[in-house]
Amino acid sequence: MNKIAGHHHISMITKNGQQNNQFYQKVLGLRRVKKTVNQDDPSMYHLFYGDLTGSAGTELSFFEIPMVGRTKRGTNAITRIGLLVPSYESLQYWKRRFELLDVQHGELTMYAGREALHFEDYEGLRLVLLNNNGEEVPANWQPWDDSMIIAEHRILGMGAVEITVQSLDSLANTLEKLFGYELASHKANEAVYQSVQGQSFGEIVIVEQNGQKEKPGKGSVHHIAIRVKDGEELREWHRRIQDFGFEVMKITDRYYFESLYFREENGILFELATDGPGFTIDSTIESLGKELDLPPFLEDRRLEIEAKLEPIE
Repeated sequence: MNKIAGHHHISMITKNGQQNNQFYQKVLGLRRVKKTVNQDDPSMYHLFYGDLTGSAGTELSFFEIPMVGRTKRGTNAITRIGLLVPSYESLQYWKRRFELLDVQHGELTMYAGREALHFEDYEGLRLVLLNNNGEEVPANWQPWDDSMIIAEHRILGMGAVEITVQSLDSLANTLEKLFGYELASHKANEAVYQSVQGQSFGEIVIVEQNGQKEKPGKGSVHHIAIRVKDGEELREWHRRIQDFGFEVMKITDRYYFESLYFREENGILFELATDGPGFTIDSTIESLGKELDLPPFLEDRRLEIEAKLEPIE
């Protein structure tokens, strides 16, 4: 059985697809690689942003829920998303860009052992740019050359993801004993675990915090997905997660990947998702994200689905 190869994607809630599309394409310079719908509720958009092809480990995805309320921050939630940039000079570039575009941000600081720049999107989603310092990134990541961000400062992909929980030990036990993550650092009420030793592209920062549980809303994180190679490996993980004592939802074919879901003891929703077949299964690389793509089992409902969606361009 292979170890977890890093993050696959992370999924958030947005209230407005137009504003979301504007921020992640025009401010952060990511490529919209898939415009589709929530397969469990096709009345809402599911938007994906990432690198050239939306490679595993670069994907930020959003469910559009127009009626959603505000997030009430608290514990037992995924609370921050790290995005890797090439250098310290990149952090300086982004700080100037955020000042120019009036994006809420902090000063240059340290986070999870790396030079960092904290910022929030327009809905209060907490993110942090991290200096990758020229280190290795997964071989499957592919830069998108049409980004408006100059090449030497573009976002590479996902880095450390922060999860705030009431019980650090229980989540740490799941990462370590079930999935084979390794402890990279530990201090009072915080631990950093890595799926690939020494690499931040599979890193999870656990913060222990008591108090009220988060009430999700716009700008909150719905779940984190971690990478597995293929369907055979996914089925083996299904068995292992069950044997570990968790209730696992059945394996689902999402057309672009297969996946399963489970909640660990603090209530954090994890997805395990396969690397393939990927977003080019129904698009050319050039046309990714331009049209509304539907999996085959929803295609016969296209007219009905499109009638309920507001244009986001």
